[in-house]
Amino acid sequence: MNRYTLIQSLLALFVSSTSLAQEGPPPAPVVVLAAEERVLAPVTWFPGSVISRNDSKLAAEESGKLVTVVEVGTRVRVGDVVAGIDNSLLQQELTETKTEVTRELARLEYYDREVSRLEKLATGNNVAQNQLDEALSNRSVTRSELAAARARVARTQERLKRFVVRAPFAGVVTERLMQTGEWAQIGASVVRLVDDASVEVQVWVPISSLEYIEISTELPLKTNHREIIGGVRTIVPVGDDRSRLYELRLSIPESGWPVGQTVRVAVPTALPISVVAIHRDALVLRRGGATVFRVGPDNTAEAVSVITGIAAGEFIEVTGIRTGDRVVTRGGERLRSGQTVKIIDAAES
Repeated sequence: MNRYTLIQSLLALFVSSTSLAQEGPPPAPVVVLAAEERVLAPVTWFPGSVISRNDSKLAAEESGKLVTVVEVGTRVRVGDVVAGIDNSLLQQELTETKTEVTRELARLEYYDREVSRLEKLATGNNVAQNQLDEALSNRSVTRSELAAARARVARTQERLKRFVVRAPFAGVVTERLMQTGEWAQIGASVVRLVDDASVEVQVWVPISSLEYIEISTELPLKTNHREIIGGVRTIVPVGDDRSRLYELRLSIPESGWPVGQTVRVAVPTALPISVVAIHRDALVLRRGGATVFRVGPDNTAEAVSVITGIAAGEFIEVTGIRTGDRVVTRGGERLRSGQTVKIIDAAES
């Protein structure tokens, strides 16, 4: 290659580089959403927890030695036996009372026949009236004794039912408060049963927030992994003596929440107001403050410093943006003010 050819090549390379520099970088692909006017309320996040609506310590209704207690973690249905008490003495008592019923039935049959025979004899004046009266009296007494014996059988059978502790609702046994072989007194708690399928959220809030909450008010709830909306099921109008906080119970629509899980609940602290709001993803947080990239009619990005305000869910109030302004929600991290952008759908990003 001679000197002339080399100079021509260098000149062509210089011209090409200058053209690229003048054209600038290609348009940056971004997703945009328009700022809109929304009604938002300032909120404070309070800690709450997932609790079961049915959480009971099941107690013995009769005293005696425990012969069975289900293991912790056992899942039971309504009516399943979770603990059993030795009932051998009561079984013997039941056998005895059933024998009394049999005896009184035999006596009643005898007096029925005796009364029938004496009534026939009395028709022909072949028997004294007092004999018939005595037979009628004996039959009435026997009927009473039979009814009493049957009542004792029913009472004993009912007591036998109380020698087993049954699940009043479906759930899982979470604690054995007594062990097999221990003596259970009447009213002594034996196991703890928790319904893990019927849950709600419990949260304690200050009295100042109650005026902005009512039954069915929807409040955001979130954990480290998900965020949903819960509805206020009930407001307990009695404050805690120590904390001076008031209890809220929130219904949650999704299943699979473990009992005892901690959550955070967004509770309003003022009346809702109308503000200009943007999606949270539009905020670019830097040392100098919050910035939003606004896209103009010529698809040029403009960095706008904003002041944030009320936040609710995915939206946040900003000052410095007008309703209808298109702001970048994805792809703004590396944008520069004045850079041309290419608007794409969220599915393409």
